[in-house]
Amino acid sequence: MIFAWLGAVLIGVSLGLLGSGGSILTVPVLVYLVGEPAKLAITESLAIVGLISLFGLLPHARAGRIAWRSVLVFGLPGVVGTALGAALSHFVPGVVQLSIFAVVMLLAAIFMLRPPVTCRAPDLPRAGLGGVLPAALQGLGVGVLTGLVGVGGGFLIIPALVFLGGLPIELAVGTSLVIITLNSATGFLKHALAGETHLHWALIVSFAVIGILGSALGARIGTRVSGPALRRGFGVFLVVMGAYVLATNVPRLLAPPVAAHASLPRPTDRPL
Repeated sequence: MIFAWLGAVLIGVSLGLLGSGGSILTVPVLVYLVGEPAKLAITESLAIVGLISLFGLLPHARAGRIAWRSVLVFGLPGVVGTALGAALSHFVPGVVQLSIFAVVMLLAAIFMLRPPVTCRAPDLPRAGLGGVLPAALQGLGVGVLTGLVGVGGGFLIIPALVFLGGLPIELAVGTSLVIITLNSATGFLKHALAGETHLHWALIVSFAVIGILGSALGARIGTRVSGPALRRGFGVFLVVMGAYVLATNVPRLLAPPVAAHASLPRPTDRPL
């Protein structure tokens, strides 16, 4: 179990260091280090990510670094998308969810390996249908991913807020944390109300507390370490993890249902 606690620390530290991407580690840690079933891990990860994001947004709220208009434009469609994704997840096998999650990890790695967003995009509209509709649609898509596979989506939300919403990066980070909190809470409640009652609350609370402390530690470390180097290292780590999750789930996904075939009568067994 010591590796699971180290994984919880890594989740928080990476969030504190990078501002996004750390929550994408939660499901793999719960599945591969704790041994939780995929569907249960996704539900528990939504609670863990939501709690860490909630505590993370408080300093931004006190400092006035949250764009509430963008929360409405991007976040409300995200809440709807999360509810849809959570409802859809009940019809999707766990192995399919983990395979989708692996693809999302590889997508996150691409964002981490690219140069980080450092300034506001000046030429894109901040008002009107041209700016609102793309942001709302991306918020809806991120919400569906949140409900379906339990990923916070900060690596997608922050670029969207900067390039579609025209926000400076210091506002985008705090706003992203509000949206992640809303999406995670919606997804968790949707799963919980659907009857997933066998949640390990001690595990959820302990991971959230360790993640919150790790986030504070990561923020301190981030003032002393090169940001671009950290992003590249984390991106490479996500590539390795994503490839591993794919390698362990795609063969199960492609394997024929042997038990179902075995139950069918063979032609030679049929009466004449």
